[in-house]
Amino acid sequence: MTTLKKIWNIVSTAFVVLMVLCAVFLMGSRLIGFRCFNIISPSMEPQYGVGDLIYVKEVDPASIKEGDVITFLVNEDLVVGTHRVVRVDAENKHLYTKGDANDIEDQDPVHFNNVIGVPKFSIPKLGYVSDFIQNPPGMYITIGVGIILILAVFLPDMIGKKKKEDETPEATAMQSEIDATAEENERLKAELERLKAEMDNKKPE
Repeated sequence: MTTLKKIWNIVSTAFVVLMVLCAVFLMGSRLIGFRCFNIISPSMEPQYGVGDLIYVKEVDPASIKEGDVITFLVNEDLVVGTHRVVRVDAENKHLYTKGDANDIEDQDPVHFNNVIGVPKFSIPKLGYVSDFIQNPPGMYITIGVGIILILAVFLPDMIGKKKKEDETPEATAMQSEIDATAEENERLKAELERLKAEMDNKKPE
C-alpha cells in the first residue's frame, strides 16, 4: 500500500509539474513580451509545421526587411497569419508576404498597422496542447484534472496532519494519567515499606 502511494505521489506530482510548465510556456511568456500563436497550416513548412507554437515579439514595422518572417492580422475577423516578407513598400507602409511552401505571393499586402510582430522561436507540436487547454471541452477537462490531482497530492497529507493534531491532546492526557498512576503506586509502595519497618521495630525481643 505504501509503495502504491509513493508511485501515485510521483506520477501525480510529475503531472502537476508538467501542467505548471505548460502554463509557464503558454501564459508566462506574456510577462516577458511574447505572444503565442498556433500554426494551423503547412504554408510555412519546413520552418514551421502544423501544430507548432511560435513566440512572437512586437517590433517596429518600419524595421522589418525582406526575408523576415512576420505574424500579422489577415482580415477584419482577426484571423492571424505568419508568412515571410518578399517585398517592402515603405512609402505606402505595405509588406508583401508569401508562405515558404506556397507557389505565389499572398493576394493582399500587409499594412504596417496590422503587423503583430516577428516570431523569435517555436516549440514543435506544443500548439496542439495550447489549442486543447485553451478551448472547450479541453479547457474544462484540464481544469478538472488539475483540481483532482492537486487534491490527491495534498489532501491526504493535510488530513493526516489534522488527525495527528487531534490525537495529540488525547495521547498527552493518557500519558499524564499513566504517569500519575505510576507516581501513586510508588507512593503507596513507599508507604507500605515504611509501615512494615515500623511493625518490625515494634516486635518484642
